[in-house]
Amino acid sequence: MDCVQKDRKAYELGMAFLLSKKDKGITKDVLERYLSGENKSRPNSIPGIFRRMLGSAKNANMISGVIGDIEKLRSVLFNFDSTKVIAKYPDWESLFNKIKLTINPPGKMRGGKRSIWPRFCRTTLSSAFFLGQFASAADFYSWCDTFDKDNRSRLALPLLLDKEIDGYGFALSCDFLKEIGYQNYGKPDVHIRDIFEGLGLCRLKTSNYNLQKTIIRIADNVGVPPYRVDKMFWLIGSGYFYYDKETIGKKGRIGRMKAEFISIAKSRMI
Repeated sequence: MDCVQKDRKAYELGMAFLLSKKDKGITKDVLERYLSGENKSRPNSIPGIFRRMLGSAKNANMISGVIGDIEKLRSVLFNFDSTKVIAKYPDWESLFNKIKLTINPPGKMRGGKRSIWPRFCRTTLSSAFFLGQFASAADFYSWCDTFDKDNRSRLALPLLLDKEIDGYGFALSCDFLKEIGYQNYGKPDVHIRDIFEGLGLCRLKTSNYNLQKTIIRIADNVGVPPYRVDKMFWLIGSGYFYYDKETIGKKGRIGRMKAEFISIAKSRMI
């Protein structure tokens, strides 16, 4: 089986696997709601983009439970006005202290430079500084579009965001872009890595950059947007159907299924 056939087979098996879970409440219509990306509305203001940037920053490993609801930071961040944030907080310590005095986050606010809250504060300030160069949301999207319209430059955009925003990294940069509607990006996270490595779709311990290239390659070979490839394998890996917390599993969670899927798919991809 050549690379193109293998990519197409993996995607086909992934779709069939999810649809075989009808007893869990997964139907074609339910699945399409996640894969289409239609729910990913694009923020129409710089504060909206800033808010979404911080949402992606919270998606880093082990951070979400410590940071809690981003909305609780709204008052401290002046309704996510990046210009006011820059003017008010000269360094991460000042923002950290303000949050500690006024907000009651779910996780402990440890002050060490490598601790979660200090890292998140540095990400917040560098995000605000980065967005300060754009006059409007339209200006920001126009800049992103110059990268996204060309296959040869597309991956330069998350690489640039990684350098501009402290603590973001390549994977979170991709996550942010897909969450604001850029369907040519997925998020090269642990679920995608485990499945791709398990099925021999990428090299073991490959970089996140090359993992993203694998998402794009599979999408090209199947003829769908990378977002769709990413989301399908992520649903298998995470077992989390967040739009259906009332009807599927325990608040949308049915348990991780990647080991089961890899076992089934490997036997059918020989």
